Amino acid sequence: MKNITQQFNSGFEPYKALLIYKHEKEEEISQFQRNVQETQIYVESYDIGRNGKPINAHPLSVKEMTALHTILQTSQEIQDSYLKSKGLLSNKVLYVNQQANGFAVWYTPPQEVTLFFIDGLQIPSGKFQIPAMLWKANAESLHVYGLKGKAKPHENTKLCHAPYLNIYGSGQVCMGTVQINIGKTSCLEDFMATWERYFFNSNFSHSISGNNSTKTNTTDLWRSLAGSGKPFPQEELLNNQLTLKQIIR
Repeated sequence: MKNITQQFNSGFEPYKALLIYKHEKEEEISQFQRNVQETQIYVESYDIGRNGKPINAHPLSVKEMTALHTILQTSQEIQDSYLKSKGLLSNKVLYVNQQANGFAVWYTPPQEVTLFFIDGLQIPSGKFQIPAMLWKANAESLHVYGLKGKAKPHENTKLCHAPYLNIYGSGQVCMGTVQINIGKTSCLEDFMATWERYFFNSNFSHSISGNNSTKTNTTDLWRSLAGSGKPFPQEELLNNQLTLKQIIR
């Protein structure tokens, strides 16, 4: 998570505190049996006064318990829905980590997509053939990699640098001005579709790696492919010394 201390302090105020008491006692239930230990719990509720101090101590009421149960249940439902599939897992899914800041890894085969470039690059936006891709994303960031061939990757598949602009050597995508809005309640299918839409609908604007994402100058490569309809040249993909197994650790 990003540092949200300032946001928390300015947006939330305490209004209720709970104090839980525990009492344990042993009770002999018969002369032939051992003593049994009984634990009793008592919950005391406090309101929070304007000065931030607890006031109005009272036993936790049924109404308060119901409200607390609703809050906890909603929180659990949110946690359970994050990156959970609506049905059968798509064949493109490779790995899913459903923890609080979990991530998903999936791949897409070679396909035709629409790519957008800023005018200054002198690359006409339009339809392009692209290679197979490997995607890794959490709710805040995206990494992409290139794949040779058409086969679904396995854990020892060697990854390549994604042959695009706006991508760091690590594979992380610079999203520029794209407003990322992926909630922690996103199901797996919507999560993947949203990241793919963000990536392909944004404007490629510059090379972060010095146009070294491909064997030849990356900007020149896309300029030569514009409007040609040609398959992406596999020989342009550069190995990045990573495997699928390494990025899911």
